[in-house]
Amino acid sequence: MALFNLTELRGMLTPGQRLIGLDPGAKVIGVALSDVSLTLASPYGSLPRIRLRAIVDALVTIARKEGAGGLVVGLPLSMDGSVGPAAQAARDWTMALSEMAGLPAAMWDERLSSAAVNRMLVGEADLSRKQRARVVDRAAAAWMLQAALDASRYCASR
Repeated sequence: MALFNLTELRGMLTPGQRLIGLDPGAKVIGVALSDVSLTLASPYGSLPRIRLRAIVDALVTIARKEGAGGLVVGLPLSMDGSVGPAAQAARDWTMALSEMAGLPAAMWDERLSSAAVNRMLVGEADLSRKQRARVVDRAAAAWMLQAALDASRYCASR
């Protein structure tokens, strides 16, 4: 399945369908979920970064349970905005994931999402390092998905 831009992905959804946001890390994949109006992203959970088939099975289960019709996956661009090896690997992984799950996907710049979330968790939520470790992946997925929803809503309304 091809990768879509966010505006195209939103247009493919039927009314009431949600988007799943994924922030793939080396060991854990943060998962977030949009509301049905595609306005608000919320942390949902996390998945261990294991075999692709197991990740696909978990995402298909979430999509069915929550009425999701697409994926927004974090794109780890280089700090200068270029596509490096990590971003290319993420694109390949997203295309395989999308194909196996049968869900259309778009990618969104995830630069500094984990750093921003960690700053917020320390400054606003006053969480310890151990507490932050349990929530940072899903919070970063929500941060990235929220940015994508905001930007694509603006583009769709123009």
